Amino acid sequence: MSEFGFELHATDGAARAGTFATPHGDVPTPTFMPVGTLATVKGLDPSELEVMGATMVLANTYHLFLRPGAELVHELGGLHDFMRWPRPLLTDSGGFQVFSLGAISEIRDEGVEFQSHLDGSRHLFTPESVMRVQRRLGADVVMAFDECPPGGADRATAERANRRTLDWLKRCGVAFDEAAEEIEGPAQALFPVIQGNVYADLRRQNARDIRSVGEWQGLAIGGLSVGEAKPDMYEMLEVLEPELPRDRPRYLMGVGYPDDLVEAVRRGCDLFDCVAPTRNGRRGSAWTLSEGQVNLKAARYKRDRTPIDEGCDCSTCRRFDRAYIRHLIATNERLGERLVSIHNLRFLLRLAEQCRTRIAAGEFDRWSTDWLERYRAARPTTNDHEHHAS
Repeated sequence: MSEFGFELHATDGAARAGTFATPHGDVPTPTFMPVGTLATVKGLDPSELEVMGATMVLANTYHLFLRPGAELVHELGGLHDFMRWPRPLLTDSGGFQVFSLGAISEIRDEGVEFQSHLDGSRHLFTPESVMRVQRRLGADVVMAFDECPPGGADRATAERANRRTLDWLKRCGVAFDEAAEEIEGPAQALFPVIQGNVYADLRRQNARDIRSVGEWQGLAIGGLSVGEAKPDMYEMLEVLEPELPRDRPRYLMGVGYPDDLVEAVRRGCDLFDCVAPTRNGRRGSAWTLSEGQVNLKAARYKRDRTPIDEGCDCSTCRRFDRAYIRHLIATNERLGERLVSIHNLRFLLRLAEQCRTRIAAGEFDRWSTDWLERYRAARPTTNDHEHHAS
């Protein structure tokens, strides 16, 4: 565990700039982690991710468990070698996917029995099995198995999920240590997941309980961006901020819309992930600061010779204009999907870079207020959320 560490360099209010050290390199925070669900960020070469500034990538335990299988990935050298990504990796536990994608037959204290969305085969995820799967995958950071109640869950449901999440975490800790002894692989860090839905007291208590049962290299905040209103998410982050240790990275799971990222950085979060940049990219939807979210399929871009975003330094905006990209999207050419995905990912990575710079300069509070006002003036506020899970 000595290969992991977190150094806090600067703060501005609750906003933090730091460095998360891992066996595969340092991760400057705050940062956005592109989602490589099936050991690939859809349509992009890993070298392209490095060029655009990505330092850590997320992969999905549920999907990789189903195919190609954790045993095969382990046999082929682990995820880093398998996907040719030399920098830090994180795998989620698959818990969210089990609840959202699988046809669940039963949730019980032992674990979750589910039906594969691919072929209908039945499987059981337990804290112990999930730790073994993630050990074989070999990511730097692995997530504890947790129960994620849906947005809008009543208090009783959230309380049951918290109790089970804490019990599963204790079992994950034991299984994590055992897997490290039994299965050859690189050093890993286990992050617990704080649940509690939108109930402030449940969030506080779950955070305290989690800290009481172990010394963790980082903590994750789950169960947000799952259907609740954005103000509720922001409120829960404010509730949790004083409960979280300053000397550990804080990972807000499944959040990656630009305004959400800035709002979460303001409330002390460090790591983010979401499928939205590439999913939106495949639909021809791009983020800009001056115009908000733009639909590049629109006919008004047919003769538009300007880049997607005049202020963007990505390879797409340096080389191509909206007219060409609109043509590609309208004709279902895959290059169009790639170009918009590259832009969207760089937009978020650059936004995180700007956050780090402003925090270091003591200018984040004023800058973030101005940035959010400008962005929201161009793009009406919605309650849209897209979790990293699918």
